[in-house]
Amino acid sequence: MQDQHIASAFDRDLEGIQAQIMKMGGLVEAAILDSARSLEARDEELAEQVRKADKAIDALEEQVNEEAARLIALRAPMGTDLRTVLTVMKISGNLERIGDYSKNLAKRTSVLVQMPVINGTPGAIRRMAKEVEVMLKDALDAYIQRDAQLAEDVRQRDHEVDQMYNALFREFLTFMMEDPRNITACMHLHFIAKNIERMGDHVTSIAEQVIYLATGDLPDDSRPKATTGYLDPDVGEES
Repeated sequence: MQDQHIASAFDRDLEGIQAQIMKMGGLVEAAILDSARSLEARDEELAEQVRKADKAIDALEEQVNEEAARLIALRAPMGTDLRTVLTVMKISGNLERIGDYSKNLAKRTSVLVQMPVINGTPGAIRRMAKEVEVMLKDALDAYIQRDAQLAEDVRQRDHEVDQMYNALFREFLTFMMEDPRNITACMHLHFIAKNIERMGDHVTSIAEQVIYLATGDLPDDSRPKATTGYLDPDVGEES
């Protein structure tokens, strides 16, 4: 009877943490789409909303980690239960990082609105961001359902995001070579595209954690990567 009570208390605590993860995921999904939308619409007010909303994402990550650590300390979970708690903590860390990249995108929107539009690129960036957002939604669904197959599908789709990034990278080079006045705007747009590609990497990491949770093993094959680039998007960015 005592063991059943402890188990039910653990499940109840874990459900609370998982609810926070889902709330955090919803905020991050919105941040991805809104940051890209603010760029396409040249909407500085929306960009500012994304930047402010990142504080709520950060606060949720801190809360998830605190409650997960407390759960480990109080309940001393083992086996699958421990794996679940550790997975939750890693997922929250990846979500927080995706939120940071969305915030960085929104920051650059306020700079780019002062510059001429580079034809076609805001829409292409929005489509790339939408692909990452759908991947994230599927990764979180896979987590809730403990669906390793769906998580593997998300993992493989990161290759499509890499290809979209590469296409944009080549476009930026072309625009810069055609007119040196495009260089500054294209540099900012490259940082944005690279940030979105990095979001895809973090979504893939979530998918890999789901596979680990569902099967007990991390994927042992290297997923295809097809990116190139000349700048690190983290340089000069605030987390």
